Amino acid sequence: MEPGPAITVEVGDVQNHLPVAPAGVVAFVSSALAHEGVARADISIVIMDDKTIRAINSQHLGHDWATDVITFPLSLPGDPVLAGELVVSAQTAADSARELGVAPERELALYLLHGLLHLLGCDDQSATGAAEMRHREARLLSALGSDAICRLLA
Repeated sequence: MEPGPAITVEVGDVQNHLPVAPAGVVAFVSSALAHEGVARADISIVIMDDKTIRAINSQHLGHDWATDVITFPLSLPGDPVLAGELVVSAQTAADSARELGVAPERELALYLLHGLLHLLGCDDQSATGAAEMRHREARLLSALGSDAICRLLA
């Protein structure tokens, strides 16, 4: 007997720039995946600061700078369970939100969605791919709504 649909999301928070609500992140990510038609997933997310994400970016991608989100796919296209890890900089989210005049939880939501879309196979390396990704991010932000976004922070 095959197991039923299940989306599991684990959240670690190792920063002090935004008061992240892990349960809110789990609900937001689970809803986003369900909106994208994903029935089974195993996702790990770590919210961190710029220093830590910069070290990961340097070690794994050869880029010596902080970034917003890094995605590590752990499943292949067509696998029955979508699996992956996201590392997200709350510090970059807070700083960018201030610069853009938006709420930090909205910026954090955008980073989470961006990472998830990469796990789902989206590629933003071309102008067309980047435009499609932005469109999907905007559609998901709208579909999930401001209540879900507000629950990302404690």
